[in-house]
Amino acid sequence: MKARIFRPAKTAMSSGTAKTKSWVLEFTRDSAREIDPLMGWTSSSDTQSQVRMTFDTKEAAVEYAADNGIDAAVTEPKPRRANIRANGYAENFATNRRGAWTH
Repeated sequence: MKARIFRPAKTAMSSGTAKTKSWVLEFTRDSAREIDPLMGWTSSSDTQSQVRMTFDTKEAAVEYAADNGIDAAVTEPKPRRANIRANGYAENFATNRRGAWTH
């Protein structure tokens, strides 16, 4: 069984970092997905690809994979720099704005 261990990135719909602190162990697909001829749903006979386990630390995930004989590849997260503006949210309503404010 092959798996990957990674820290999930923040969603594109949010600027927050919720659900990005834990590490995830996800199994890779062994077989291709197929389209059901009757209903048109996409299905697969591989049930391991549905398993997604979360861990508090990378070491815990790697240890779990080693203990259970899982061939896991670890993907390190890319560091993010903080997006902090000088005046923050209040800058949107500044009265001393030099240019015209438009959407």
